[in-house]
Amino acid sequence: MKFWLLVISLLLVGITFGDADKSVPPDVNRRIERQVRSHYTVPPHVKILIGALKPSEFPNYDALTITFDGGDKKQAFDFLLSKDNKTLLRFTKLDLNQDPYAEVMKKIDIKGRPVRGNKDAKVVVVNYDDFECPYCSRAHQTLFPELLKEYGDRIAFVYKDYPLAEIHPWAIHASVDANCLASQNGDAYWDFADYIHANQSVVNSEKGRDAQFATLDRITSEQGQKHNVEMAKLQSCVKAQNEDAVKASIKEGEEAGVSATPTMFVNGREVDGALPLSEFRAMFDDALTQAGVPAPSHPAAAGSPGPVGQANSAPGTSK
Repeated sequence: MKFWLLVISLLLVGITFGDADKSVPPDVNRRIERQVRSHYTVPPHVKILIGALKPSEFPNYDALTITFDGGDKKQAFDFLLSKDNKTLLRFTKLDLNQDPYAEVMKKIDIKGRPVRGNKDAKVVVVNYDDFECPYCSRAHQTLFPELLKEYGDRIAFVYKDYPLAEIHPWAIHASVDANCLASQNGDAYWDFADYIHANQSVVNSEKGRDAQFATLDRITSEQGQKHNVEMAKLQSCVKAQNEDAVKASIKEGEEAGVSATPTMFVNGREVDGALPLSEFRAMFDDALTQAGVPAPSHPAAAGSPGPVGQANSAPGTSK
C-alpha cells in the first residue's frame, strides 16, 4: 500500500512539474525579440521582455506575454508560441459577453464636470482637450456652436483635461484656470473654453511664460466677473495653481487609451483628431441609433470647415 501511495505521489508531482511555467530557451528568446522588434518597428530604446511559457487552450501552442518597456510606459501583449518553437502568433481574445465601449466609459469619471447639451442624454461625448492644441481648437469650433445646436437635446458634451505640457507650455495653467471657473459655474467654464480655442493667438503672442500665464489669469477673471462668481474664491484658486485634478485627468485618459489630442469617446467609441463636420455627424448619428434615439435633421448644404486635422501627440507617441 505504501509503495502505491509513493507511486501516485510521484505521478502527481510529475504532473505538477509538467504544468509549471517554463522559460523560453535563450536561442528562441533571441529569435522572438528580433522578429518582434522588426515586425512592429520597435525603437532601440524600448526593451522587449519575454515572459515564461504557460499552458494555453490551443493544441500545440504555449502562451507567453511580451512586454514593451519604454521606461516611463509599459505595454504587455499576449502571444502564442508553437511547441516546435517555429511560429509566433499574436493572440487577442475577445470576450463577447462584454461591451468594449461600455468598459471604456467605466474608466472615465465625468461627475462634477460641466456639461453642454442634455445632461441626461443617452449619448455622451467626452473630449480629452488641450487648450493650446491647434487641432483641439479646430475640433472645438466644429462642435460649438453648430453641432451643439443640432444635437444639444440628444447628446451630452463633456470635456476632460489632457494638456501636453512637453509641447504646449501654457496648457496646464489654462486647464487649472478653467477648472477654477468650473468649480463655481459651468457656463463660465464653457465661455472660457470658447474664447481660448478661438483666440489661442492672444496667449501665444505674449512674450515669456509669465506674461502668458498672466493673460490666462486675466481672461479667467473676466469670465468670472461676467458670470458673477465669488471672485475672492476664484482668485485664490487661480493663485494656488493646484494641478492635482489635471494630472488625475491625464492619468485617467492614458488608462482609457488617450495619447494625443483631441481624442473623443462617443459612448466609449474612440474618435481621434479634428474631423470634418460630416464625419462628426455620422459618428453622432450612429451612436444615437445604437442608443435608440432618432438623429436630428441636418442642413442640406452643410459643408466641412476645413481639412482633417492630425492629432497632436506627446513626443515619442503616435496616433
